Amino acid sequence: MASDESSSRIQLYSLATPNGQKISIALEEMEIPYDPHTINIMKGEQFTPEFIAINPNSKIPAIVDPKGGPDGAPLNIFESGAILMYLAEKSGKFLPQDAKQRWEALSWLFFQIGGVGPMFGQFGHFFKYAKDKCDHPYPTQRYTDETRRLLGVLEKRLEGREFLVDAGYTIADMATFPWVICLKKYYNGEEQLKLEEFPRVQAWTERCLARPLTAKGMDVCPFE
Repeated sequence: MASDESSSRIQLYSLATPNGQKISIALEEMEIPYDPHTINIMKGEQFTPEFIAINPNSKIPAIVDPKGGPDGAPLNIFESGAILMYLAEKSGKFLPQDAKQRWEALSWLFFQIGGVGPMFGQFGHFFKYAKDKCDHPYPTQRYTDETRRLLGVLEKRLEGREFLVDAGYTIADMATFPWVICLKKYYNGEEQLKLEEFPRVQAWTERCLARPLTAKGMDVCPFE
């Protein structure tokens, strides 16, 4: 029989993609006890009935808080932005209490969810993964241009700041910087995107990674 401590631990279902990393980073930084479960999307494990019961949309990451619901019932949460907000509220960490700073952090969080993630992902798809499926230059150029535009927004925002919000490191940083790392590490897009033209962005990713718990969170649920 599981102990009360182990039965109350967050259950994380994820993979070390940028979307998955943001949640394991948050769990590590917030020091919330959790058990990681790797969902290998390359093998289609996101389409199993067991995972669909947690996330009907078959996307990682997802969490189960065994005692997070009404009367201590299990609570399933999917979509990375919702998970980050839930964990920040649960822990009382990395989401400022000051109203102005809080809404700035949430604005930059949703900037990642609505812009950085989808556009950087499309860049990676057409630039690296779909080269043998689409030889027309338009999609690669479109997503190159949009990725560079978004990097420019980040570059401007980081002028005179260490992190995206003046209050310091928040869930907005956790959500965004893994996508920047992905551009070089997984998409090999350094030259295509001219990443050297965004020095503040590069320095910011280094500051984020210099945090030991953040670095640890990057490696949770690794690819096989």
